[in-house]
Amino acid sequence: MTHKQLTGRVALITGASRGLGKSMALALASHGASVALAARDEQALIAVTAEARALGVEADFFLADVSSEASVLELERSVIDRFGQVNILINNAGMNLRKPVTDFTLEEWNRVMNTNLTSAFLLCRSFVPHMKGRGYGRIINMTSIMSHVSLPGRIAYSTSKTGLLGMTRALALELAPENITVVGISPGPFLTEMNLPITENPEQNAQFLSNIPLGQWGQVQDIGSLAAFLCSDAARFITGNDILIDGGWCAR
Repeated sequence: MTHKQLTGRVALITGASRGLGKSMALALASHGASVALAARDEQALIAVTAEARALGVEADFFLADVSSEASVLELERSVIDRFGQVNILINNAGMNLRKPVTDFTLEEWNRVMNTNLTSAFLLCRSFVPHMKGRGYGRIINMTSIMSHVSLPGRIAYSTSKTGLLGMTRALALELAPENITVVGISPGPFLTEMNLPITENPEQNAQFLSNIPLGQWGQVQDIGSLAAFLCSDAARFITGNDILIDGGWCAR
């Protein structure tokens, strides 16, 4: 991938204050993209924005609850006012509640669905019109290996991520005439805040590692590199599919 190949592009990344979202934002910035960073943690966003600006690109942050229609509409207005366009949308915001189906409340179920799935619909509905007519566009939906396989206690998470995979396929076909590609990234076990309950439990951590053929947790930089490639011209013919980055988990 050519250095600074994303110069002139504007990327909106949700859940950009930490973990995979932060990694993708900084990877795109390192290749020249201006970045709009959305999340709910203001202090963390300020820090990531500073890191992106240090790479020599335009960067700004936006406080948003992407599960809220009103908040996404306000985010649309603010980002377009600030940057004038959005060429890249990364739907990364997500959450996980691990518990048996009988322990879920409806409120908890809806919270997972709204954060992981409905948010992507709201963001695509708002920003796709700004991407059309430019001859280039990229949408990356952060799916999960839990949209391909699952584990006990993941009913809400797996359901939401499988739905997001279906959205990816349908939207890719819808937007292909606009030369906007839509791709899912399905991370396996990565060292992020979301997986702290596992990594801080020695028994669960050992069990997870035993199921990863490469024998190690993924590093967030791996996701950043993949996202930057998918946004480049080198990935112009990749759309409507899902890329597993899981250390071999789903090959078992």
